[in-house]
Amino acid sequence: MRPEWETRFPCSCNRAASATEFLPILVFALLAAALPLATILIARALQSRKPNPAKLEPYECGIEATTFALDTRFSVRYFLIAVLFVVFDVETIFLFPWAVMFNRLGLFGLIEMLIFLTILVIGYFYVWKRKALDWA
Repeated sequence: MRPEWETRFPCSCNRAASATEFLPILVFALLAAALPLATILIARALQSRKPNPAKLEPYECGIEATTFALDTRFSVRYFLIAVLFVVFDVETIFLFPWAVMFNRLGLFGLIEMLIFLTILVIGYFYVWKRKALDWA
C-alpha cells in the first residue's frame, strides 16, 4: 500500500524530465531579471537632469556636515557587532525548520538541536568573555 503523501504527490523520478516542465522556472528567472532592470531604466528616464549643489552635500539630520562623508572613519566595533548579529541571526533562523518538524524528528532531532544550541551558547559566551560586546 502506498503512503498518503505519494498518492497526493505522485513521484515522477522514474522518467526523464521534459523541457516543458522547466518552463515555469525559466519564466520566473526571466521575470526576476527583467523587472529590476525595467525599474532602473524607468527611473533613469524619469529622473531630473538639473544638477543642484545642495543635492551633493551630505545630510546629517538637519545639522551642517562637519566633514566630507568619505573622510569619516567607523570603529571596527560597528563591523564586529554587525558580523556577530548576522552570525547569531542566521543560527537562530535554523531553529524555525526544527520547530516546524519537531514532532517528526523525535529524539534524534532533539539531540541534534541540543548540540546545535550548545555550540551557539558556547560561541555567545566566547564573544562575551572576549568583551566584544562591551563599548567601554
